[in-house]
Amino acid sequence: MSLELNIGLTRPAGPEGGPGFDLQVELTLPARGITTIFGPSGCGKTTLLRCVAGLEPNARGRIALAGRTWQDGGEFLPAHRRRVGYVFQDGALFAHLDVKGNLAYGLKRRSGHGPGLEEISGLLGLDMLLDRRVEALSGGERQRVAVGRALLAGPVLLLLDEPLASLDRAGRRSIYPYFERIAAETGTPMLHVTHSLDEAARLADHLVLMEGGRITGSGSLADMLTRHAPGHEAGGVVFARVAEIDQSDHLARLEFDGGQLLVPDPGLGIGARTRVRIHARDVSLALEPASGSSILNILPARVLDLAADSPARILVRLMVGETVLVAAVTQRSAHVLGLRPGLDLFAQIKSVALL
Repeated sequence: MSLELNIGLTRPAGPEGGPGFDLQVELTLPARGITTIFGPSGCGKTTLLRCVAGLEPNARGRIALAGRTWQDGGEFLPAHRRRVGYVFQDGALFAHLDVKGNLAYGLKRRSGHGPGLEEISGLLGLDMLLDRRVEALSGGERQRVAVGRALLAGPVLLLLDEPLASLDRAGRRSIYPYFERIAAETGTPMLHVTHSLDEAARLADHLVLMEGGRITGSGSLADMLTRHAPGHEAGGVVFARVAEIDQSDHLARLEFDGGQLLVPDPGLGIGARTRVRIHARDVSLALEPASGSSILNILPARVLDLAADSPARILVRLMVGETVLVAAVTQRSAHVLGLRPGLDLFAQIKSVALL
């Protein structure tokens, strides 16, 4: 199944000289898991989501999900018939209803079958909050209620418009596992918008890069981060399992296909699956494994390729097991080490850089 998008939307400049906007998007996305659209503010991410939802009647082109056409030429399926769930940045909860009342509103809008209130409440950890008023909820709790309400309407696609932008770092980290559970347990595909590449790396299965109303890249998370991410954001993602936790120094040992990583204890249990984003700037290279060093993570690696990122800096893609990482080094270091494709060396990563 896939989501097909071939959309154009032009907004002229405002009467007082405000800038116009031109959106031109052609994409085929997987209708499963989490697809994240990443880009700077004003690049058209929310407008694209509104087009998919049927909230932009002036949009031109074709939109189809799993073979069902929502828009094509003169055909335009209105928003209420597209069966999409839309979660806004502020949650948009009903202040006069408690948590249970907000969730029940989703059931009233349902067309077709889907999980019940008890199931969604348990999935999102809301069981103890059902009688609580909206004003008594934290930001993270409000967003979980908003997501639950959207899911109870039985959507075939869940649209998430920067749902974590108003939360602090701890709040965002507390919600990430719930989105992963939704994808795994309900099977509802999600189209997620963010201007945080760290958030995208934590959630996305498929990553779309957007700028100035245009798509600049689309593909698997690993490929986008290691090949197409902006230079200062370049890096890789390790999919790992918690193998051991050392309570004496609060470090966790993670196992992945390229070896192991020691990281600050993420608060997960033994056997838990997790992702670790490793920025290119936090990876150094050596021809021999270091000794007498404070760096705890030293991994055998092989150079895949090199690309100049600036006159002084080189991005080096590395194969570590079956995982691709990126190191940022100076031109001088690349020359001194004799870096070239196929060279075997060691990638060194500080544990304190891995959160």
